Order: sequence, then structure tokens, then C-alpha cells
Amino acid sequence: MNRTIKIYTDGSCLGNPGPGGWGAIIILPTTDSKETILSGGDSKTTNNRMEAIAVLEAMNWLVNNFDKDKFDDVELFIDSKYVINAIDSWLKNWKLNNWRTASKKPVKNRDLWEKLDLVISKVSEINIPYKLTWIKGHSNDLYNDTVDEIARTEAEKYKFAN
Repeated sequence: MNRTIKIYTDGSCLGNPGPGGWGAIIILPTTDSKETILSGGDSKTTNNRMEAIAVLEAMNWLVNNFDKDKFDDVELFIDSKYVINAIDSWLKNWKLNNWRTASKKPVKNRDLWEKLDLVISKVSEINIPYKLTWIKGHSNDLYNDTVDEIARTEAEKYKFAN
């Protein structure tokens, strides 16, 4: 039996900046394919922040819920190349360069990247093998389309917030 947890994440923004939402669907490899949905939003944010928060919250969920007796590893499906590139390569260099980009500019969304760096360290400490997989957005993938809808619904909730 497959023992891989699959997680789909997405972020959405109505305007950039504007009201935004994020979502994550966690699919457990059980006989009933149990799903957990995480979501949230903000009244003034950006799409990149919502994409990053979705992954951050999914990773936090992993730290608190991963059971090595039940699961082997995790695959995260992310339609944001910005988030994947940041986690896979940029994050390490940003830290080495005192949170500056290769062009010496301050890293945008540093607060989120510091939190993501911390949770990724926790994931590594408790030895949760994970893989990031880029998935094309709006490509008729059931879970990617569903998490996109969750993120957009969350963004709508903040549309008229002050």
C-alpha cells in the first residue's frame, strides 16, 4: 500500500495587493483517502504571500501530525514556481547573504521565509522525507482545482473587510 501523504496548496489574491486567501488539501493514504482542508486569508496581501502561507501551514500540519508508523513520506503539489524556487534554492542563499537577493535587494516576504525556514528545519529534524512537485495551475487536476477554489473562496471572504 502507498504510504505517501499528498498535499496540494494554493494561494489567491483579488488584486495584487488586495484581499487574498490560501488553501491546502492533505490527502492521507488510507483506505478511505481521508482529506484534511486548511484555509485562511487576509484583507490586504499579495498572491505570493498567500502561496507561501499555504505551504507554511501545510508544513506546520505535518510537524504536528506526521506518524512514521503510518506514513513514509510526503509529496507537496504546488503551482507557484516562486515558492518552489525559494524553498529549493533561494532560501539557503538568502540566509547566507543576510536576507538579500542576488541583486543585493532585501528579500520580499522575509517574515514568511523565516517561518518557512524554521518549519522546514523541524520537518528535517523529525526526519519527514518530502518532495516538492510543481503542478500547472488550472490544468484540470481535481485536487489542484479544488484547492484553487478554496483559496479564491477565502479571498472573497476578505473582499469587503476593512
